[in-house]
Amino acid sequence: MDRNIARLRERVGPLGVSLRPHLKTAKSVEIARRVMTAKEGPATVSTLREAQVFADAGVMDIIYAVGIAPAKLGKVIELRRQGIDLALVLDSVEQAQAVAAASREAGKAIPALIEIDCDGHRSGVLPNDRVRLLAIAGALMDGAELRGVLTHAGGSYGVQEHEALERCAEEERCAVVTAATILRDAGLPCPIVSVGSTPTAHRAVDLTGVTEVRAGVFVFFDLVMAGIGICKIEDIAISVLATVIGHQHEKGWILIDAGWMAMSRDLGTARQEVNHRYGIVCDSNGRPFENLILADANQEHGIIMVRPGSGATLPSLRIGDRVRILPCHACATGAQFRSYHVVRGACDIVEGEWQRFGGW
Repeated sequence: MDRNIARLRERVGPLGVSLRPHLKTAKSVEIARRVMTAKEGPATVSTLREAQVFADAGVMDIIYAVGIAPAKLGKVIELRRQGIDLALVLDSVEQAQAVAAASREAGKAIPALIEIDCDGHRSGVLPNDRVRLLAIAGALMDGAELRGVLTHAGGSYGVQEHEALERCAEEERCAVVTAATILRDAGLPCPIVSVGSTPTAHRAVDLTGVTEVRAGVFVFFDLVMAGIGICKIEDIAISVLATVIGHQHEKGWILIDAGWMAMSRDLGTARQEVNHRYGIVCDSNGRPFENLILADANQEHGIIMVRPGSGATLPSLRIGDRVRILPCHACATGAQFRSYHVVRGACDIVEGEWQRFGGW
C-alpha cells in the first residue's frame, strides 16, 4: 500500500497537478491519513457519510463527487457550517437551481463543479455543449458558487492497451479543458479543472490545463487493475484471509469459509482477457499458487479450483490451512468488512487493526 501511494504521488507531481485522492475505496481514517498529502486534504468522497467521518478526522477540503440530490442539501449545509469546504458535483440546471436556492436560504454560497462527460461512460455534460454549460453555470451563480469542472474517465476500465489508456487520459484532459475554456470565455470562474480515474492517472502524459487528479483504488489495486495493466499481481495490497473447511476430491474442489459475502459478487475480470472469477488464491503469506482461483462462491462457501484448461494441479491443502484471496474489486470486497488487519510484506504478523466504516 505504501509503495502504491508513493508511486502515484511521484507520477502526478512532475505533471504539475495536485492529487485529490478518492477515499471511498478504503473508507478508513487511518488509510486516509497515509494517502492524503496533508491532514486537511484535499480529498474526494462518494457519500455524505464519508464526508462527515473524514471531516470529524480533520479533513477540511472535500469534493462530494456524486451528482447531488436536493434532499441531501440540508446535510451539505450542516457540514459547511462546521467549517468544511465541501463542494458538490452536478450536471443539470435543475440541480444547480436547487443548490442556488439552498445557498440563498442558508445565507452562504455552496460551491459546485459541473460534471463533464468525457467518454459516454455515465453522467455529465458534453464538453462542447456551450448552451447547457452556460445555463447550469447561470443557475448556479444565482446564489451558489461555480467552483470549476470535473470528469471521470470511467471508460478507461474497459481498456487494456498502454496506448489506448494514454488516449483515454488525453480525451479526459481535453474534455475538461474544453469545458473550462467555454466558461472562462464567458467571463465565468473556473478555478478547479479536475480529472480522475486510476487507469488514466497512471497513463497520462500531458495534463496541461488540469489542476488536480482524483484516483481511489490505486491505494490497494485489485485484479481488474492488474488486468488493465496498471499494476502487477504483487502490487495488490488487499486480500481476504480464509480457511480450508473441506474437499470434494472427485470434483477437484477445495472448500473455504469465504464466499461472496466475503469477496462480494463483483466479477469485474469476467470482461477481461483473463477471468479470475472471485479471486486469485495465494498461500497465507500472499504468494499466488499457480493458476488457482476462487472459481465459485455461495454466501459463506468458496470453491477453489485450478483454472480450466491451465493444466495446473490442485495444491495439497489440509482442513484448517489458511489461504489469501486477492479480490477482483478492492472497493467492493473491502465493503464486506469492518476493519483491516495490517501486515508487512509477506509476514503474517498483524501489526495493527484499522477500522473502516460504511453507510450513506
